[in-house]
Amino acid sequence: MNAEDEAAERAYRSDLPGPLGLLDTFLARLEAVILASGVLLMATNTIANVVGRFALGQSIAFSGEINRILIILITFAGIGYAARHGRHIRMSAIYDAFPVGGRKAAMIIIALVTSATMFFLLYFSVWYIIDVRDSGRVLPALGFPIWTVYVWVPLGLGITAIQYLLTAIKNIREKDVYLSTAVIDGYRDTETEV
Repeated sequence: MNAEDEAAERAYRSDLPGPLGLLDTFLARLEAVILASGVLLMATNTIANVVGRFALGQSIAFSGEINRILIILITFAGIGYAARHGRHIRMSAIYDAFPVGGRKAAMIIIALVTSATMFFLLYFSVWYIIDVRDSGRVLPALGFPIWTVYVWVPLGLGITAIQYLLTAIKNIREKDVYLSTAVIDGYRDTETEV
């Protein structure tokens, strides 16, 4: 990624109308803060643990638990980020064969089905967290409830669900085919271009 792309990502502003644009811009900034903080904290924690182990002869007892928490945070914040920037894995053999109108219809259906799936998983993840909370389990080294670690799961699934829903809306409103609210599909139908 070059410097222009990085600057554009930092200054992301949605072109969706009204409250949808505000929501999209807010979620973009929230994702950026969560991902940057998570990666920096994980690097700091890992470096501190290595220094402690080799320089002082003692590891940080809770370092592994912190890294597990941060991996969950980064993973579930990262799926929203991937959806926003059109960097998700796509099986596109059939999709690529469609003309522009077919790709647009397929993208709307894909985005809506994916959004519904993410909302469905969000629902079940909340019930899972409630079950874990009711079990009373705690992290052995840190001593706080395990359910607090999993709060990032429904948050990430919710952000991703909203992102796919916004992508469907963007495709309904615009002429071009969008992989996300900010990424236009790279394929052009030369017959329809003027």
